[in-house]
Amino acid sequence: MLIPRQKTPDLTLPTLDHGTFNLSSDTAERGTVICFYRGLHCPICANYLTELQKRVSDFAERGVATIAISSDGEERAQEMAEKIGADTLRFAYDLPLAKAREWGLYISTSRGKTSIGIEEPELFSEPGLFMVNSDQTLYYGSVQTMPFVRPHFSELVGALDFAIQKNYPARGEYTGDV
Repeated sequence: MLIPRQKTPDLTLPTLDHGTFNLSSDTAERGTVICFYRGLHCPICANYLTELQKRVSDFAERGVATIAISSDGEERAQEMAEKIGADTLRFAYDLPLAKAREWGLYISTSRGKTSIGIEEPELFSEPGLFMVNSDQTLYYGSVQTMPFVRPHFSELVGALDFAIQKNYPARGEYTGDV
């Protein structure tokens, strides 16, 4: 399990149009929002990433970079980027499932074609949303077992405003006995 205020696993992946993404050297002032998505086969992911694409500039204004990541290969990642009209959202691909597990993501098996007629990969990760500080420590994390009911990006932007104004620390850091 990832722990707030502690370093996250390293993450280095190819991107569609921005060279190699390396979390440890991402240069945003306040960190990076990492949106792990299921893949091209997921219509809910397409809607979710469309909302993230609309908020990229909101995050950037607050000193936060954004990236969408899946275990899809380059071709399927490109199809997703085109599908949602991505022009500012970075897309990384080829996430190893072992790395997805390091991040606490759940792994699912294929159930064949989805409701939009696209074949699911044999194995893929379920969604996760993380805000990682510029020192690569975890600020916020949410992982899911299903594609439904995800955190809203507008709420995350509002929470960032509050956190910045109040210098609000990451919570959930206690690891002692209970």
